[in-house]
Amino acid sequence: MPTNKPTSQKKPQVTASPERRRELLDTAAEVFAAQGYNATTVRKIADAAGMLAGSLYYHFDSKESMLDEILSAFLTELWDGYDTVLAAGLGPRETIEALVTESFREIDRHRAAVAIYQKESRTLSAQPRFHYLSDSQQKFEKAWLGTLERGVEAKVFRADLDIRLTYRFVRDTVWVAASWYRPGGQHSPEEIARQYLSMVLDGIALRPT
Repeated sequence: MPTNKPTSQKKPQVTASPERRRELLDTAAEVFAAQGYNATTVRKIADAAGMLAGSLYYHFDSKESMLDEILSAFLTELWDGYDTVLAAGLGPRETIEALVTESFREIDRHRAAVAIYQKESRTLSAQPRFHYLSDSQQKFEKAWLGTLERGVEAKVFRADLDIRLTYRFVRDTVWVAASWYRPGGQHSPEEIARQYLSMVLDGIALRPT
């Protein structure tokens, strides 16, 4: 007896409404972020969505497909915002301010996806399907390092600034916010970005008068 089911017996793919598909992906993102990709099963996602595991397969062929869609949607939106900032012809400081603000907005929109990216991207990027994660990281690094270098050359930032160390500090302190930020909280993404930029760019020590 053949072990593979004939094509005619496979479950047909059902096209969910965009709203329902978004709901399912949002649920999957929360489960991935909380439990980790490897520990998450389709059944766990289905349980969180209040449906049978078999029913979830009508919408997505695997948990890998769900994760791919979650991460690619997040990065597409992130780069739409970043590319707009980088093409605006702003000065180095203004570019940093706009990139940080856009980053906090993305954390507000895609908190779970950011958390997944933080935890899983290094492992996932080794897989051909997720190689775009490495490409995005390289593009991200180039944008930030280039802006910092431009600021040093323009004497907007200190000449003794360690560019790579500064980049890593800014990157990590911005994106780690996904671990504590909750949408709809006391502060808007723009307000958090403003406070963050004040500390990073101007320091926290009181300047002598």
